Amino acid sequence: MFNPNRRQRSFSRRQFVAGAGGAALALPWLESFSSLNASEAANNVKPAQRLAFFYLPNGIVRRGFFPGENDRAIPQFAGQNNVWRFEGDVPPPGVHPITFTPTLAALKNVHDKVTLVTGLDRQFQHGTDSHAQAASCFLSSVAPFEVENSAYPLARTLDHVVADHIGQSTPYPTLELSCNDHKNNIESIYFDNMSWYGTGHVAPSMRNPRKIYDRLFGTASQSKNRNITDLALSNARRLQARLSMGDQRKFSEYLEAIRAIEKRMDRIESMKSELLANDIDRPEEHLPRNEYIQLMGDLLVTALQTGLTHVATMMVGPERWTTPTNWEGILDRPKSHHGMTHDPQNNLEDLLKLDYFHVSVFANLVERMSTIEEAQGTTLLDNTIFTLGAGLGDGTTHQYNDLPIVVAGGGQRYRLGKHIHCKPETPLANLWLTHLHSLGIDREHYADSRGELSDILT
Repeated sequence: MFNPNRRQRSFSRRQFVAGAGGAALALPWLESFSSLNASEAANNVKPAQRLAFFYLPNGIVRRGFFPGENDRAIPQFAGQNNVWRFEGDVPPPGVHPITFTPTLAALKNVHDKVTLVTGLDRQFQHGTDSHAQAASCFLSSVAPFEVENSAYPLARTLDHVVADHIGQSTPYPTLELSCNDHKNNIESIYFDNMSWYGTGHVAPSMRNPRKIYDRLFGTASQSKNRNITDLALSNARRLQARLSMGDQRKFSEYLEAIRAIEKRMDRIESMKSELLANDIDRPEEHLPRNEYIQLMGDLLVTALQTGLTHVATMMVGPERWTTPTNWEGILDRPKSHHGMTHDPQNNLEDLLKLDYFHVSVFANLVERMSTIEEAQGTTLLDNTIFTLGAGLGDGTTHQYNDLPIVVAGGGQRYRLGKHIHCKPETPLANLWLTHLHSLGIDREHYADSRGELSDILT
């Protein structure tokens, strides 16, 4: 477990509030602290750059997401590795205004902070399942059979490549989150992990919000299931009195955000206890999945905000899981997301609801990051490249081309508020190479890239 007192000199800009039982409340950037650091002020230290991913399993409903495809026929189930290109009213390659389709309408409030990218393709290696490759190879994108003695075109993933450069000064070089707390893990690790140290070496994702919370904030065993804001409240109040008026406001907002996480987590745990008391063997499958996903997103943003990590990934669900889950307030009964994608004729409305929900969670995180102030008049979003994407262009056709991608943030480097439609057969790795260059990492190529995605750059 991370000790906030360890390597304190290495984190000159990172401050902690110690509490009882080993709790350590990591703090966001505060001007009051930076002004005390004369060397940083003299050197005009730039805010830390971050990279984060928000992964959608099982593809999306194309006619709800992609501009110009609203009249596309509902596809029939097709096996794996299909290449489908819609020939309707699709915009030509280039830069266009964003058309807010039914699913993309969730982005309206953050339209000037995001860019829609369509037309990016991945390669498929025959012999293994399309869903397994969709998740595990999303951030590696190497060419088929380039990796010897592997059934998957899987190498060290982009998050770890980036962390080698910008993640070594943080307590956690990378943070891997997965919204899959089911006990019936019938699929292999390739369906349920998008982060890999290298071929065959998974970076295990964290799935339990309480364990993530305790790990991030350093709670000791004697303080288990006690809230950080309770443990550190007295010291936090003493600190707040030393802050400027502006920082007092930011600090109060931060404490409120942490408390909101705690309340949501406590509510989920209370529901789980009630289900167990009623002899329900697998309460996770009966908990509101939407609540779970939102909580994990809040934890991701908090980890980035406090500098506990600069690189994070989040899978909002596993690929090809057949377990019915509860979507309270969205669907009328528990359903399997993957199962519905194989029968869109009878599940189109519900699939569109789930797609809209997933994109709306991403939009809410983007909005929150845009309000978190950092040094030199920037925000957390300005200093983060935050990408939503899926490894399948459609969950029914299982196509590996024309993937759904939305990029948020990136400061002054990225063109925002636009729709970029790429030329046919543009590799997804072109975007990953652009991310690397935008973070100051010098690479000639990445995986099967052919160059930068120049249209996204200002």
